[in-house]
Amino acid sequence: MKTKAAQVLWVTVWFALCLSAAKAQNTTADLSGTINDASGAPVPNAKVSLKNLTTGQSNEVQADARGKYHFSGLAPGQYEVSASAEGFNPKTTTVSVTGPAPTAHMSLERSTGPTLSDLGFSAAETQSNAEEQARLDKRTRMLKIHQKMGLITTVPLAATIITGFGAGGKQTSSSTRDLHVVLGSTTAGLYFTTAYFAIFAPRIHGTETRGPIRVHKTLAWIHGPGMILTPILGAMAFEQKSKGEHVHGLASLHGQVAIVTGAAYGAALLSVSVKF
Repeated sequence: MKTKAAQVLWVTVWFALCLSAAKAQNTTADLSGTINDASGAPVPNAKVSLKNLTTGQSNEVQADARGKYHFSGLAPGQYEVSASAEGFNPKTTTVSVTGPAPTAHMSLERSTGPTLSDLGFSAAETQSNAEEQARLDKRTRMLKIHQKMGLITTVPLAATIITGFGAGGKQTSSSTRDLHVVLGSTTAGLYFTTAYFAIFAPRIHGTETRGPIRVHKTLAWIHGPGMILTPILGAMAFEQKSKGEHVHGLASLHGQVAIVTGAAYGAALLSVSVKF
């Protein structure tokens, strides 16, 4: 009787262990999805990272040639999924893993400006904690505005330089000279607005500037002071002409400084438009 009771107890324990193991296996899940571009075409070899928002544990895989990725053995919970690829803006979303096979498809937008690697960000830095990600997002937005404003500024800048060749008339009142002043003031306003978004974009500690961005920043040391000096010299030249005088002294450098400033500004735009 004791032997039979022991056998029954052993079978009961074994059955309970099997149920426990089966239940444990059912608590994990697999997450999969596809990385596409805005047109729906797959983005091959995209990097996909997964972060458990409860434990902070992270994992990373690479999508295949069809843009498909897969994570296995996940515990239920909230996860942050981040995808990145060369030539695309990175994207992050949150997914809840509750079923056995959830999916998270993501669509990436093509980058129209310098890539984050050009700005000195590593892949790890673009997928950091929430605070750093928010700073990175704000920096990216401000630099995009900086880029767009920079292109807009080229229109009045070119017009200012062109009208400058005819703004040196001898008459005290000159419509061309007045137009030149208005265009110059508009250019200066747009330029310093453009510079604001670059100067006050949040800095990310530990990043290194390289490639075309380094050239872009170096040229700013030429067109930046030039944009300050040109209006000052222009005001001096305008006052002298308004009095019927010939432009003389430092004011005579107004045209040369404006041309050098415009050339440096154009080269700065070109440096971030051509990959090298």
